[in-house]
Amino acid sequence: MTERELVLVTGASGLVGAEVVARLAAAGRTVVAVLHSNSDITRNDGSPLEVAHRVRGDIRAPRFGIPEAEAADLAGRVGLIVHCAATTAFDATPTAYEELNVRGATHAVELALEWNVPLVHVSTAYVCGLRGGVIREDDLDAGQDFGNGYEDSKFRAERIVRAAGERGLRWSIVRPGIVTGALGTGVIREYKNLYTVVKLMVEGKLRKLPGRYDATLSLAPVDHVADVITTAALHFDAAAGRTLHALGRDTLSLREVSDVLAEYPSFEVATYVPESTFRADDLDPLEREYYLRIGILYTSYFKRRLVFDTTAADELLGRPSPESGKDYLRLLLDYCLESGYLGAPLPSIAEVLARTGGGHP
Repeated sequence: MTERELVLVTGASGLVGAEVVARLAAAGRTVVAVLHSNSDITRNDGSPLEVAHRVRGDIRAPRFGIPEAEAADLAGRVGLIVHCAATTAFDATPTAYEELNVRGATHAVELALEWNVPLVHVSTAYVCGLRGGVIREDDLDAGQDFGNGYEDSKFRAERIVRAAGERGLRWSIVRPGIVTGALGTGVIREYKNLYTVVKLMVEGKLRKLPGRYDATLSLAPVDHVADVITTAALHFDAAAGRTLHALGRDTLSLREVSDVLAEYPSFEVATYVPESTFRADDLDPLEREYYLRIGILYTSYFKRRLVFDTTAADELLGRPSPESGKDYLRLLLDYCLESGYLGAPLPSIAEVLARTGGGHP
């Protein structure tokens, strides 16, 4: 880090970005939050987060669209940029991926070079695309194909960041897995991506999907992801030039996921069939509509068998990545039930006793 005291964070109102801002502030760092609108910054647990320095900006524009006078003031005060902003939607248009994920990364690089400050860039572990096996943190380009435009755009963004090292950029890249609820509680403030398809599955709206039971999912507790990003920012010299996988240490096979879902009596459990025998036309009209609109966006994750190495992230944090196996999945599902996202909320013990007339002996 330089003597400059400010950390500029893009995507500060996002699920991960808000947690990063909270951790930087708790560590005594002053954050400049780049926001596309006047939206509030809310932590994952729903609590509001006050940030003294808020700047209207747009990552699609050079210098993030920060007004010239503000940019001139920040140029001598910002010591590091943390670029969290991106679209993570799997159904975005090619134009949106290009403008937000690729061009946004380009603007982050150019601003960091102009201000002569380091850059922590948030990517995704799934830049590995459809490859299988062990994915090391320093792996990037193996000629892989991608499951969707999001992965491809983040791959191209990573290449831009890495290439800028030849121009003097000091960078670190953090790659989250599938971002999920907090460790210990399962709390998640917004249900997106994997949560959406799980909801359709357990409600019986997606009953048959192309996939293989030995395919693996790599979940990334949101608080752990924020810890990795924040540690890279606070200890940049140790993170410089390194790529860090931010996810749990356990992979979950679709067989294990199905077994856990089957423990919940109210849940339907989808069946996975070989891709070669799956035909959307064989589904009933309603299920086919759900599949073609939503399910198809996620099915590439139901055929990959891979494990992400976390050696560099573990070394930086000074501890192993957290457990993220079947017990963690149960925690996530329990919270989804208690919050009402999946089915009816679970009754409290007091409610159960009231209904049965029970009480303490």
